[in-house]
Amino acid sequence: MVNTAERDSQGAHFIGGTPFFASRHDQRLSYALYVPKDHTPDAAPLPLVVIQHGTGRSAELYRDRWKGFAIEHRCVILTPLFPAGLVEPGELHSFKFLEYEGIRFDHELLHIVDEVGERFNTETQKFYLHGFSGGGQFAHRFLYAHPDRLAGISIGAPGRITQLDDSLPWWLGTGGFAERFGIEIDIEAVRRVPVQMVVGGDDVESWEINNPGGPNWMDGVEKTGSTRIERLETLRDNFTAHGIEVRFDVVPGVAHKGSEVIPVVQEFMAELVSRR
Repeated sequence: MVNTAERDSQGAHFIGGTPFFASRHDQRLSYALYVPKDHTPDAAPLPLVVIQHGTGRSAELYRDRWKGFAIEHRCVILTPLFPAGLVEPGELHSFKFLEYEGIRFDHELLHIVDEVGERFNTETQKFYLHGFSGGGQFAHRFLYAHPDRLAGISIGAPGRITQLDDSLPWWLGTGGFAERFGIEIDIEAVRRVPVQMVVGGDDVESWEINNPGGPNWMDGVEKTGSTRIERLETLRDNFTAHGIEVRFDVVPGVAHKGSEVIPVVQEFMAELVSRR
């Protein structure tokens, strides 16, 4: 394990805001962290909060915006980076749907989490996850696949949702989920995960999410709502119908900006971390 208390020219980069490290399992993927500067290998392991970027891949921004939270609430922040164009030049959306051309992004996140646990003295059996926009798409689909690994989840403004409904094909619903991913959805385990859904009150522009013929379009998505607010309401109602409790936050005056819902997400996460 890295000695996070070490202050030489090497060790100094493994505390505070770190560089982006290549994942050992797939070096095309990377991650950065914020580690409280007084955290040491012999201290009690700190909880892990994962912030999954969206289409813009602004992982560094999220790491920096969560620095104060890490210090105040004694946790490690992990910001994975899944680059655009991994298989096809210019491709943007692959990670949001868990699998693309043989890459299982849910598994790759778990590899990164386990690696971070080995190197930075964090709790990794269960961790907290937040994603906004494309990250919100990834987050709620990750919940279906791995509820046993989550201590809490915040789903922010996904433009395309996957309902718990086996009559709908993936990714509109969960039809064929087990065949596709080799995992049965454990609804009881999903119910045990604290869930927040969050969206800006002014998140009403729809040009990006109403794009028939686009690479991330499926006929039927238009039935879930015309804005991200409406689609998140549809997902909330779907969860509620399955006995999953949801804290639903609409942040006044905020458009589609993940950085501007952070305070509300941190309020939710702080409550969970404080009672762990």
